Amino acid sequence: QVQLVESGGGSVQAGGSLRLSCAASGYTYRRYCMGWFRQVPGKEREKVASIDGDGRITYADFVKGRFTISKDNDKPTLHLQMGTLEPEDSAMYYCAAADRWLGYTCTGVYIYWGQGTQVTVSS
Repeated sequence: QVQLVESGGGSVQAGGSLRLSCAASGYTYRRYCMGWFRQVPGKEREKVASIDGDGRITYADFVKGRFTISKDNDKPTLHLQMGTLEPEDSAMYYCAAADRWLGYTCTGVYIYWGQGTQVTVSS
């Protein structure tokens, strides 16, 4: 059974930083995509960043070089280092993982999801 558990969320002031982590247990599809998504109540969930088994990384345009996704393949553990945070980054952040090829930009259906970790950025 695959379980994704996020940690590292919290409240910060604008301009601050947070590091999110996602511990994946029972996940053996290490050559496939893992990613971070976020959602604000009343809005659609959006992808923040993704990384595939070969280390190819994609970022959403709104990241603008402020975030860095990384993955420790041994566990595996997914990270999202977020810097220069803005109030617009406030959201529930979710870790997700795929069980099949999603293409070079990791676009497609992620079958495994964590429960989310809340990020709140105050101005």
